[in-house]
Amino acid sequence: MAEDDPKTLVSTDWLAAHLKDPDLRVLDATTFLPGTGRDARAEYEAAHVPGARFFDIEEISDGRSDLPHMAPPVEKFMSRLRAMGVGDGHQVVVYDTHGLFSAARVWWLFRLMGQEDIAVLDGGFPKWQAEGREVEDLEPIIRDRHMTVRRQNQLVKDVTQVSAASKLGDYAIVDARAAARFRGEVEEPRKGLRAGHIPGSRNVPYTELLKDDGTMKDPAELRAIFEAAGVDLKKPVITTCGSGITAAVLSLALERIGKRDHSLYDGSWTEWGAFPTLPVATGEA
Repeated sequence: MAEDDPKTLVSTDWLAAHLKDPDLRVLDATTFLPGTGRDARAEYEAAHVPGARFFDIEEISDGRSDLPHMAPPVEKFMSRLRAMGVGDGHQVVVYDTHGLFSAARVWWLFRLMGQEDIAVLDGGFPKWQAEGREVEDLEPIIRDRHMTVRRQNQLVKDVTQVSAASKLGDYAIVDARAAARFRGEVEEPRKGLRAGHIPGSRNVPYTELLKDDGTMKDPAELRAIFEAAGVDLKKPVITTCGSGITAAVLSLALERIGKRDHSLYDGSWTEWGAFPTLPVATGEA
């Protein structure tokens, strides 16, 4: 079991012990990829950790962008969280029904907005339920809470910055997609995207960072996985994936090993793979 850290990752035991804390806020950040036929909000309404609010990743995003679930403007983030009763002075724990998937994206979003008192629930809702812990189907009572946001621009990269990093090699670019997608051997789930990866990037499929029960491996194992993939941890790291969701699992893992100088390419392959003028590499890194 991973060591509890309220700024990165906490266990189900930790959450159970703190569930009644007055300044604890729990978020269900489940999202499903297109085509699964599952409704995250409906599943939340049927059963969730007691007191949990539903964090809608698709809605709390930049509606002006053609790309999926891009980071929202500061004002939108503040207003949505205030309406959820989440703000300054709260310790937040975020989970999802996959185990460890989209919850890491919300952890990264909070960090981007300058909020550091947030942790991902290790193993998520599946582990919570498997242990026979309490669930409910009630909407929580919401009380407004102001949130102070100071956007940390160094935690996010755009396509121009990633293109420069790819050419110059001054960052380690790490891709969280499955190996076959990284190598360009299969079609991308989203139509119209080329197959392959950003030149110079390395592949660490996010699933390799997780144990069979959906919990994250310990820091020594995480470091070894990055190093075995050829990631130069002496350089600052840019994480990327299909659409900016599982890249955040890599970001969380980097934070767990004490690697602080990391950022996330928000557009990820949905943006890069659609640009005909950007170079694409195939095969192994």
